[in-house]
Amino acid sequence: MAHDHHLDIPIDSFRLPSATWTHVRNVLVATTVVGWGACLAGYLQDHDQFSRSYLVAFLATIFMALGGMLFVMIQHLTNSAWSVTVRRFMESLMMSLPVGAILFIPIALNVHSLYVWSLPGGVAHFSGGKASYLNERFFVIRAFIYFLIWTALSWRLWAISRKQDETKSASLCYSAAKVSAPGVFFLFITATLAAFDWNMSINPHWYSTIYGVYCITGGAWGFFACLILICMRLRANGILTHSITVEHYHDLGKWQFALTAFWAYIAFSQYMLIWYANMPEETIYYKVRMEGTWRLLTLALPLIHFIFPFFLLIARPAKRTLSILSFISVYVLIVHYLDVYWMIMPNYAKSGIQFHWMDLAALVAVVGTFGFFFWQRLKDAPIVPEGDPRLAKSLRFHNV
Repeated sequence: MAHDHHLDIPIDSFRLPSATWTHVRNVLVATTVVGWGACLAGYLQDHDQFSRSYLVAFLATIFMALGGMLFVMIQHLTNSAWSVTVRRFMESLMMSLPVGAILFIPIALNVHSLYVWSLPGGVAHFSGGKASYLNERFFVIRAFIYFLIWTALSWRLWAISRKQDETKSASLCYSAAKVSAPGVFFLFITATLAAFDWNMSINPHWYSTIYGVYCITGGAWGFFACLILICMRLRANGILTHSITVEHYHDLGKWQFALTAFWAYIAFSQYMLIWYANMPEETIYYKVRMEGTWRLLTLALPLIHFIFPFFLLIARPAKRTLSILSFISVYVLIVHYLDVYWMIMPNYAKSGIQFHWMDLAALVAVVGTFGFFFWQRLKDAPIVPEGDPRLAKSLRFHNV
């Protein structure tokens, strides 16, 4: 460990120890192989159950990666200094998005098990634009366009950040902001359409214009939980202990708290507007989720997704206590998955909750694959954007 006399603080190594990187890589590979092996066995046993379990795992993970991209661009647009020391992990999570195109293939191949509109005559009872929009070919083409845009944005932002590692050019901050300005717009449009296509069209009669924001917010909530746990795990292994301080965790906790409140606002707004309008095409969404044991999860979501984390994180000390942040981050990831499960599964298991071992197998396979590609990015790149001119300010960052 070096000591920077100009900053008057110890400076960590910005490279992962090769032994640490190799160990984590091996664990991820082993876990992913086991997950995909279980998925193959599940597919051969029950094709429909595999497709549905896989869709839940894919959606829960892909929207977290989109949350990573969103906040990379937000940091650039706001010229943020506090987040520089954690931004490389945001960028690496963002760079797992291209592999999502490959992970989408099982969904494209099993579209008949997932979407009633894809069955023969499935769109015959629709009229106008919805009938022409919901068809297999256009469904796959749209997904290709989404991943093309996400890949282009993520690769460009990553390239700028890595170039800045080498050149330390302050002008590249402006370049990243120029990409991020239209990038946020395209991200929201494409992520909203993806939520409509992959989530909402499972019940093609139902619609909600705020549904895309609901999905993006949930993904961003899960993303910050994942980011906190990554930083915590590295800290436990003596990595970046002086670069990512309690002050940075405090701000990460603030984002976690803010997204908890924002999700509640979006969820309530969607429910309130549907309740007030009282239209059968809209109320069916909640009617299905109030039947059988789904009723228990529906009534529990406001408590577990909002009230408990909101009051746990509302106090300043909680956001500065690493054990509390670790606990709430694990909790958030579990609840995020349950939220996505609640969005998808009632369309298939209408009588009530039916957890299946394939739910876990698909989650391990998808998360393991994303995790492997996330970790690959950190092999040769510094784990902190060392060329960013705002790094010194980030290292000195202190909450007031």
